[in-house]
Amino acid sequence: MKLTKFEHACLILEVADERLIIDPGVFTMPLGDFGEVVAVVVTHEHGDHWTAEQLQRIIERNPDVVIYGPAGVAAAAGEVPVTVVKDGDVIEAGAFTLKFFGEKHAVIHESIPVIDNVGVLVNDELFYGGDALVVPPVEVSTLAAPVGAPWLKIGDAMDYVVAVKPKRAFPVHEMVLSAAGKGMGNDRLTWAAEQGGGSYFVLEPGESLDL
Repeated sequence: MKLTKFEHACLILEVADERLIIDPGVFTMPLGDFGEVVAVVVTHEHGDHWTAEQLQRIIERNPDVVIYGPAGVAAAAGEVPVTVVKDGDVIEAGAFTLKFFGEKHAVIHESIPVIDNVGVLVNDELFYGGDALVVPPVEVSTLAAPVGAPWLKIGDAMDYVVAVKPKRAFPVHEMVLSAAGKGMGNDRLTWAAEQGGGSYFVLEPGESLDL
Protein backbone atom coordinates (compact mmCIF):
# COMPACT_ATOMS: atom_id res chain seq x y z
CA MET A 1 0.00 0.00 0.00
CA LYS A 2 1.40 3.36 -1.05
CA LEU A 3 0.87 6.43 1.14
CA THR A 4 1.19 9.95 -0.23
CA LYS A 5 1.02 12.92 2.13
CA PHE A 6 -0.60 16.14 0.92
CA GLU A 7 -0.96 19.49 2.63
CA HIS A 8 -2.20 19.59 6.21
CA ALA A 9 -4.29 16.48 6.96
CA CYS A 10 -4.90 15.04 3.49
CA LEU A 11 -3.62 11.55 2.73
CA ILE A 12 -3.98 9.40 -0.38
CA LEU A 13 -3.53 5.63 -0.19
CA GLU A 14 -3.11 3.39 -3.22
CA VAL A 15 -3.41 -0.37 -3.68
CA ALA A 16 -2.89 -1.57 -7.25
CA ASP A 17 -4.99 0.86 -9.30
CA GLU A 18 -7.38 1.93 -6.54
CA ARG A 19 -7.17 5.03 -4.38
CA LEU A 20 -8.54 6.13 -1.01
CA ILE A 21 -8.52 9.83 -0.10
CA ILE A 22 -8.69 11.05 3.51
CA ASP A 23 -9.62 14.60 4.60
CA PRO A 24 -9.22 16.80 1.49
CA GLY A 25 -9.73 20.20 3.08
CA VAL A 26 -9.27 23.88 2.39
CA PHE A 27 -5.53 23.80 3.12
CA THR A 28 -5.00 21.08 0.49
CA MET A 29 -4.39 21.90 -3.16
CA PRO A 30 -7.23 20.86 -5.53
CA LEU A 31 -7.36 17.09 -6.06
CA GLY A 32 -9.48 16.95 -9.20
CA ASP A 33 -6.99 15.06 -11.36
CA PHE A 34 -7.08 11.77 -9.41
CA GLY A 35 -8.92 8.85 -10.99
CA GLU A 36 -9.72 5.37 -9.66
CA VAL A 37 -10.82 6.79 -6.30
CA VAL A 38 -13.06 4.18 -4.67
CA ALA A 39 -13.66 6.01 -1.39
CA VAL A 40 -13.15 9.22 0.55
CA VAL A 41 -13.07 9.39 4.34
CA VAL A 42 -13.90 12.71 6.01
CA THR A 43 -13.19 12.48 9.72
CA HIS A 44 -15.23 15.55 10.72
CA GLU A 45 -16.93 18.64 9.38
CA HIS A 46 -14.30 21.37 9.85
CA GLY A 47 -13.23 23.02 6.61
CA ASP A 48 -9.55 22.15 6.96
CA HIS A 49 -10.61 18.51 6.52
CA TRP A 50 -13.12 18.79 3.68
CA THR A 51 -14.74 21.26 1.34
CA ALA A 52 -17.67 20.80 -1.01
CA GLU A 53 -15.43 21.94 -3.87
CA GLN A 54 -12.83 19.26 -3.13
CA LEU A 55 -15.48 16.55 -2.96
CA GLN A 56 -17.20 17.70 -6.14
CA ARG A 57 -13.89 17.59 -8.04
CA ILE A 58 -13.34 14.03 -6.88
CA ILE A 59 -16.92 12.99 -7.72
CA GLU A 60 -16.72 14.50 -11.22
CA ARG A 61 -13.72 12.32 -12.01
CA ASN A 62 -14.98 9.32 -10.01
CA PRO A 63 -18.80 9.20 -10.16
CA ASP A 64 -19.02 5.89 -8.26
CA VAL A 65 -16.91 7.05 -5.33
CA VAL A 66 -18.38 6.55 -1.84
CA ILE A 67 -17.79 9.23 0.80
CA TYR A 68 -17.70 8.09 4.42
CA GLY A 69 -18.00 10.30 7.48
CA PRO A 70 -19.82 10.71 10.79
CA ALA A 71 -23.34 12.10 11.05
CA GLY A 72 -22.07 15.66 11.43
CA VAL A 73 -20.31 15.46 8.07
CA ALA A 74 -23.43 14.10 6.39
CA ALA A 75 -25.45 17.02 7.75
CA ALA A 76 -22.85 19.60 6.75
CA ALA A 77 -22.33 18.18 3.26
CA GLY A 78 -25.85 18.96 2.13
CA GLU A 79 -26.40 17.63 -1.40
CA VAL A 80 -23.08 15.77 -1.43
CA PRO A 81 -23.99 12.18 -0.49
CA VAL A 82 -22.19 10.87 2.60
CA THR A 83 -22.46 7.34 3.98
CA VAL A 84 -22.56 7.68 7.76
CA VAL A 85 -20.07 5.64 9.79
CA LYS A 86 -19.49 5.44 13.51
CA ASP A 87 -17.23 3.92 16.12
CA GLY A 88 -16.91 0.16 15.61
CA ASP A 89 -17.96 0.09 11.95
CA VAL A 90 -15.92 -1.96 9.46
CA ILE A 91 -16.29 -1.14 5.76
CA GLU A 92 -14.87 -2.84 2.69
CA ALA A 93 -14.18 -0.27 -0.05
CA GLY A 94 -12.46 -1.87 -3.01
CA ALA A 95 -8.99 -2.91 -1.91
CA PHE A 96 -9.36 -1.07 1.41
CA THR A 97 -10.67 -2.31 4.75
CA LEU A 98 -11.72 0.67 6.86
CA LYS A 99 -12.17 0.31 10.62
CA PHE A 100 -13.57 3.33 12.43
CA PHE A 101 -12.82 4.40 15.99
CA GLY A 102 -13.93 7.31 18.15
CA GLU A 103 -16.97 9.54 18.26
CA LYS A 104 -16.13 13.15 19.08
CA HIS A 105 -13.69 15.93 18.18
CA ALA A 106 -11.24 17.04 20.85
CA VAL A 107 -12.42 19.95 22.99
CA ILE A 108 -11.23 23.29 21.61
CA HIS A 109 -12.88 25.52 24.23
CA GLU A 110 -15.92 25.26 26.47
CA SER A 111 -17.65 27.90 24.32
CA ILE A 112 -17.31 25.82 21.13
CA PRO A 113 -19.63 22.83 20.55
CA VAL A 114 -17.96 19.43 20.38
CA ILE A 115 -18.72 17.89 16.97
CA ASP A 116 -18.67 14.35 15.57
CA ASN A 117 -15.29 12.86 14.63
CA VAL A 118 -14.20 9.38 13.62
CA GLY A 119 -10.70 8.00 13.23
CA VAL A 120 -9.90 5.39 10.61
CA LEU A 121 -7.58 2.37 10.46
CA VAL A 122 -6.78 1.45 6.86
CA ASN A 123 -5.89 -2.17 6.01
CA ASP A 124 -4.79 -2.74 9.61
CA GLU A 125 -1.72 -0.61 8.79
CA LEU A 126 -2.32 3.15 8.95
CA PHE A 127 -4.28 4.88 11.69
CA TYR A 128 -5.41 8.49 11.52
CA GLY A 129 -7.62 9.84 14.29
CA GLY A 130 -8.79 13.08 12.71
CA ASP A 131 -9.03 15.85 15.31
CA ALA A 132 -9.14 13.57 18.33
CA LEU A 133 -6.52 11.75 20.34
CA VAL A 134 -8.21 8.38 19.90
CA VAL A 135 -6.11 5.43 21.01
CA PRO A 136 -7.49 2.47 19.03
CA PRO A 137 -7.67 -0.89 20.84
CA VAL A 138 -5.43 -2.49 18.24
CA GLU A 139 -1.76 -2.52 17.32
CA VAL A 140 -0.86 0.41 15.04
CA SER A 141 1.94 0.00 12.53
CA THR A 142 1.88 3.54 11.13
CA LEU A 143 0.36 6.54 12.90
CA ALA A 144 -0.54 9.88 11.32
CA ALA A 145 0.11 12.04 14.37
CA PRO A 146 -1.31 15.58 14.68
CA VAL A 147 1.47 17.99 15.58
CA GLY A 148 -0.30 21.37 15.67
CA ALA A 149 -3.89 22.54 16.19
CA PRO A 150 -5.98 25.04 18.19
CA TRP A 151 -7.13 22.09 20.32
CA LEU A 152 -3.68 20.59 20.83
CA LYS A 153 -0.63 21.28 22.97
CA ILE A 154 2.62 19.52 22.24
CA GLY A 155 2.59 17.64 25.54
CA ASP A 156 -0.76 16.08 24.66
CA ALA A 157 0.56 15.11 21.22
CA MET A 158 3.57 13.47 22.86
CA ASP A 159 1.39 11.55 25.33
CA TYR A 160 -0.80 10.40 22.44
CA VAL A 161 2.10 8.92 20.48
CA VAL A 162 3.45 7.28 23.64
CA ALA A 163 0.01 5.75 24.32
CA VAL A 164 -0.50 4.41 20.78
CA LYS A 165 3.03 2.95 20.57
CA PRO A 166 3.16 2.86 16.76
CA LYS A 167 5.98 1.16 14.94
CA ARG A 168 6.42 4.43 13.07
CA ALA A 169 4.72 7.82 13.02
CA PHE A 170 4.70 10.93 10.87
CA PRO A 171 3.21 14.42 11.36
CA VAL A 172 -0.07 15.74 10.01
CA HIS A 173 -2.19 18.81 10.76
CA GLU A 174 0.87 21.05 10.54
CA MET A 175 -0.30 23.91 8.27
CA VAL A 176 -1.17 25.99 11.33
CA LEU A 177 2.49 25.97 12.43
CA SER A 178 5.49 28.06 11.46
CA ALA A 179 8.67 26.40 10.29
CA ALA A 180 10.05 26.77 13.81
CA GLY A 181 6.90 25.25 15.29
CA LYS A 182 7.09 22.27 12.96
CA GLY A 183 10.71 21.67 13.90
CA MET A 184 9.95 21.81 17.61
CA GLY A 185 6.95 19.51 17.26
CA ASN A 186 8.85 16.98 15.19
CA ASP A 187 11.66 16.87 17.74
CA ARG A 188 9.18 16.18 20.55
CA LEU A 189 7.26 13.52 18.63
CA THR A 190 10.50 11.81 17.63
CA TRP A 191 11.18 11.33 21.33
CA ALA A 192 7.61 10.11 21.92
CA ALA A 193 7.76 7.51 19.13
CA GLU A 194 11.06 6.19 20.41
CA GLN A 195 9.58 5.50 23.87
CA GLY A 196 7.62 2.59 22.42
CA GLY A 197 10.45 1.38 20.24
CA GLY A 198 9.11 3.10 17.13
CA SER A 199 10.53 5.62 14.69
CA TYR A 200 9.40 9.03 13.47
CA PHE A 201 9.78 10.53 10.03
CA VAL A 202 8.52 13.57 8.14
CA LEU A 203 6.66 13.44 4.83
CA GLU A 204 6.46 16.73 2.96
CA PRO A 205 3.45 17.39 0.71
CA GLY A 206 3.70 15.18 -2.37
CA GLU A 207 6.11 12.70 -0.81
CA SER A 208 5.22 9.02 -0.72
CA LEU A 209 6.05 5.90 1.28
CA ASP A 210 5.34 2.21 0.71
CA LEU A 211 3.66 0.78 3.81
